[in-house]
Order: sequence, then C-alpha cells, then structure tokens
Amino acid sequence: MTYIIAEPCIGTKDTSCADVCPVDCIHPTPGEEGYDESTMLYIDPAECIDCDACVEACPVDATLAEDDVPANWDIFKEINRVYFEDGAAAGEKMVADYLASKV
Repeated sequence: MTYIIAEPCIGTKDTSCADVCPVDCIHPTPGEEGYDESTMLYIDPAECIDCDACVEACPVDATLAEDDVPANWDIFKEINRVYFEDGAAAGEKMVADYLASKV
C-alpha cells in the first residue's frame, strides 16, 4: 500500500507533508522546477515507504492511504502515479481534466 495526495491539496500545496517525509517522495516542493506552476503536490508511489508521517502532517487532510481513498477521489491514485511515470505535465493535465469534469 502507498499513500496518495487527493483533492484538498489543489490550490493549497502546503509542504508540511514533504517536510516530514523520510524518503523525499513528495514533489514538487518550493525551489524545485515546476513548483510555482503545479496545482498540487504528489506522492511518488514507487518511492513511498508507507510510513504514514505525511498523513498527520497534512493540515487539509489531503493525504490518504491508497486503500482509504473514497470512491469520488479514486482518480487521484492514477494522478499521483502518472505525475511521476509520465511527467509533471501529464499529471497536471489529469488534475485539470478532473476539475473541468466537476463544473
């Protein structure tokens, strides 16, 4: 099981979760390429060690264990994976498409 970042992070990008991550699997963070343009933060599922530190640190309850993601946020499992496997632009496009579908 891995952790993912979901909808409440959109527009927030609070990096408290990244600050406590022992394996640096949450990106982008301030100073990294793409941080200013990103809609939210993402967890790399290949790097996440399931430590749970990010869950308690998140002030907006956007970080969840993959198995605890509500059905209406299921797409965020894929969004986090795509961001790291296919690139930031692909992940951001998925977030934009998700937001457009909610209108």
